[in-house]
Amino acid sequence: MSKSTQASKKMIDSKIVSLRKRGKIPPLVIEGLRERLLEQKINTKQLNTIIKEVEAAYDDSLVQPGEAVGAVAAQSIGEPGTQMTLKTFHFAGVAEFNVTLGLPRLIEIVDARRNPSTPTMNVYLDEEHRENEKLARNVAQSIEQTRVERVAETVEIDLAEGGIVVILDPKLLEDKATTSKEIAERLEAIRPNLGEVSQDGNRIIVAPELREGEEVMHMAKLQKTFEKVRNGLIKGQDGIKRVLIKKEGTEWVLYTEGTNLKGVLRTKGVDTTRTISNHIHEIAETLGIESARQVIINEAKDVLDEQGLDVDIRHIMLVADLMTATGEIRQIGRHGVSGEQSSVLARAAFEVTVRHLIQASILGEEDNLLGITENVIIGQSIPLGTGSIDLFMNPPRTAKKK
Repeated sequence: MSKSTQASKKMIDSKIVSLRKRGKIPPLVIEGLRERLLEQKINTKQLNTIIKEVEAAYDDSLVQPGEAVGAVAAQSIGEPGTQMTLKTFHFAGVAEFNVTLGLPRLIEIVDARRNPSTPTMNVYLDEEHRENEKLARNVAQSIEQTRVERVAETVEIDLAEGGIVVILDPKLLEDKATTSKEIAERLEAIRPNLGEVSQDGNRIIVAPELREGEEVMHMAKLQKTFEKVRNGLIKGQDGIKRVLIKKEGTEWVLYTEGTNLKGVLRTKGVDTTRTISNHIHEIAETLGIESARQVIINEAKDVLDEQGLDVDIRHIMLVADLMTATGEIRQIGRHGVSGEQSSVLARAAFEVTVRHLIQASILGEEDNLLGITENVIIGQSIPLGTGSIDLFMNPPRTAKKK
């Protein structure tokens, strides 16, 4: 590093330190500014001008006291939402996977649906596995759920054998990295009440035990056992229906149909710091409410960006904050944020008006008229903007004439 470069860095760092002390600009913005300044060749005058302009721009971007941030956020997200498509698009350019996008996905997010219509995961791998296709495929095979029906040519009830006969497909066994012996052992382990399990090459027979007096019920028992055998989970994570391996840059990434975040994070070879699910409730249960808040922001932003709609992230952040402020995920609706407002009139103005008014009357609730909706209903000035302050005038006294 040359002497002039060292001097420039020292000058920039000195200004950045003073900027931090003033505390007007967030640390993240300051750090970004420092990185950009170090890339430039500038003198002291130019540096002072840049910092002055950055501070002015940040001041202009701040929300003014009394601003209707909720209404502005609702408009900013709702208006572009009317231009969104209602279709479902293919995921990652692959015909095998579909993922809900557009307005249906945005509705899923703000409604805080317990189960998304197309749950998916982006599974990133650690340094040892990410650049080796064979190792990446091994990880994929270990998390993709393999059920008996996925590796069998046929699964059928054989009355002559008195049980369920499974004929395994050697190619499918190889593709799923399992063996007939492993499947037979797994059936014995996971279903101890199925009956006797016997294996002959790629042929497995499961014969339910027939107790005395159950001869008439034998067919019904066979049918129940047939369903249990056919859907028996041999390996993988429950909920991960399929896994797609795709190369991105120099690393291999796994995309899943279905989610099981806890199970996948425990799998050897998975990068636990980057792997993510689009299932917001699962994120909250596994990683906590702050992670769920971040996923709400990311998912909503991705949906809008995919549609080519430019919405300031602060509006989305406000919605995410409101949905997660209590420590639990609440929907924006009558069963969540809107239905839990302290104001009776505000709740009644949203949905099921009569029910809210009757319930409030029975309970003797009071409305202190602190919000916007309730003041609009009764015709008062709303507590926003100039309505959020009281102005008192104290005129100067005039001297009395002699």
